[in-house]
Order: sequence, then structure tokens, then C-alpha cells
Amino acid sequence: MVAVQVMRCVAFLRNVNQGQRGHPSTADIMAAFEDAGCGDAVAFQSNGTIVFEAGHPAAVTETVMASIAARSGVDREAFWIPLEDLAAVVDAHGSVPDPRQHEFTLHGGGTIDAADADVANEAAHRRCVIVDSGRGWTLIRNEREGEGNATPVVERISGGRATSRGLPTLLRLVDRFVR
Repeated sequence: MVAVQVMRCVAFLRNVNQGQRGHPSTADIMAAFEDAGCGDAVAFQSNGTIVFEAGHPAAVTETVMASIAARSGVDREAFWIPLEDLAAVVDAHGSVPDPRQHEFTLHGGGTIDAADADVANEAAHRRCVIVDSGRGWTLIRNEREGEGNATPVVERISGGRATSRGLPTLLRLVDRFVR
């Protein structure tokens, strides 16, 4: 039997505001992670950001989303990234002078090529620029603080769903779970 390596991951549940009417509750989300075998998962803030450990994170997020839908009647998407990879992005970009203008986006596509003219034009049309990207993630800088252009830009470019978190949120997450 081959041993499966367990890794610490971060899930971003799309379009979740725990505690708001019409959104899954924290109890439903945490019970769903328990259903997926991740009883030690930790909710971070109330925006559907969850830290968990798993050997098969994709299978966990699939089970979690099915469980949330069954429990609450709310069907959402989820994306995940190894915490180590997220920490590397934060280490590379966390000291920017304008962190509140940056959004980190997870999506189901491959790697978005910021040098592609169509990609750059789409981002510019939405008043932002792609700063960095990797398989399934993108870091975007908005022209103005408080704008949230990353999710629609990545969804338009990738043709699929995406969800974003502000860089200040990720700085706090990495400080809490990595450092």
C-alpha cells in the first residue's frame, strides 16, 4: 500500500458570507468538513476560507460542497491550494506598499498568462493588472483600494468560476497558520 502524503491546505468557498441569510452557516460548513474526514478544519474569518489537512484535497472539497448543498440547500463551488504554496505567494508579494489593492484568486483553470495581450486588455478594461499567476491562482492589483475586480476578470479570462480574497486577509492567515 502506498502512503498518501497529508498536506495542510486552504479552501476558498465561492460566494460565501457565513451568517448571512441565503448563505451556508459556519456550522454547516464545519460539519461538511467533518463529513469529508477533516474534523480538525478551521474556519478563518467568515468568508468561506477554511484551513484543513488532507491527503486528497480535491476529493475533500468535492465532498464538502456536496455536504453543504445537502445540509443547507446552498450550492457553491470551492477551490483549494496547499498552504505552503499560498505562503510562498504571500512571502513574494506581501510587502507591497498597497496590499489593500491586491486580490488573490483561486480558479479551476490552468495558469493565466499575464503577458498575453487579450488577458492584459481584459484586466485593463476592469481597472486592474495581473501581478503574478500559477496553476489555478492569480494575484491581481486593482487601480483603487477597495475595488474587487479579480473574480470577474479571472472568470472572464478562464471561462469558469473563481473566488478571491484580499491580500491583507492572506497576510493574517499566513501569520496565524504558518509563522
